[in-house]
Amino acid sequence: MPRLSDYSRLSGAQKAAILMLALNEELSARLFGLMAEEEIKEVSAAMATLGAVESGVVENLFREFSDQLSLAGNLVGTFESTERLLARSLPKDRVSQIMEEIRGPAGRTMWDKLGNVSETVLANYLRNEYPQTVAVVLSKIRPEHAARVLALLPESFAMEVVVRMLRMDAVQREVLDGVERTLRAEFMSNLARASKRDAHEMMADIFNNLDRAAEQRFIAALEERSRDSAERIKALMFTFEDLKRIDGQGVQTLLRAVEKDKLVLAMKGASEDIRALFFSNMSERAAKMLREDLEALGPVRLREVDEAQAAVVARAKDMAATGQITITENKDEAMVY
Repeated sequence: MPRLSDYSRLSGAQKAAILMLALNEELSARLFGLMAEEEIKEVSAAMATLGAVESGVVENLFREFSDQLSLAGNLVGTFESTERLLARSLPKDRVSQIMEEIRGPAGRTMWDKLGNVSETVLANYLRNEYPQTVAVVLSKIRPEHAARVLALLPESFAMEVVVRMLRMDAVQREVLDGVERTLRAEFMSNLARASKRDAHEMMADIFNNLDRAAEQRFIAALEERSRDSAERIKALMFTFEDLKRIDGQGVQTLLRAVEKDKLVLAMKGASEDIRALFFSNMSERAAKMLREDLEALGPVRLREVDEAQAAVVARAKDMAATGQITITENKDEAMVY
């Protein structure tokens, strides 16, 4: 049997066929599932007629594939691209259900998700429910979150809820399931639909990922065209300096989760307030080591500092979304330590 040895003469279909043959059958089957019928026919025909392929050809193919992938730049995952991909392999109603789940607040269970819903939004929904239902919901979420929700309910209604919570025995499984189904069908689905990205929120996230110079340049230019939009975006942005909105325990939790090299770089460009906040929430030994690392670091590029600070901010936002730390909503709300 002749052996395929000339890599330069391979067609695109032949390259795809070799790549898929080199993968395991499960991965190849999944790739076929994402192709159009004509693509499947073309690759299958090439696969069936390849014959023996020399190892050097396979190595060249993977090297080219790797090089092309690295040249493609950053991959961008969005709700829209995810929905399109799911729609190619799942029924429409199943896609809608999954997208509503992931567009909603973070959390593995319904109660985790509720715990990450703004107390204002949750209170506005619950004020129209039966007091017994509200009592069940507040008994299942974190006490500090339940307290904030309770404070926003009308006083007489809130007292009805309190009385029912005091008298409530263990909630029967079927009752709990019924409340959960109602919340999922009504509240969460409506919340997911309502949360399709506000344009200002989307731009705030984009600006958060710009380097400092570019961010300031865009904000200044936007202020000249639309001061209202600029102010709204700035209010939505969460920056490294906004880490002051995390309480002491949350700062300690965050510091344990951040890679040491990222923390040192981020601290290099931090304000005295942020440095003091971090040092005050470390052990004396850890703070001494961090100061020594900062002194030993020497000059660094501003871009590297910006990237490190962005990584710390991203980690803080992820941890806040899963309830590991709490970030106060008011940027001007001072924390006392």
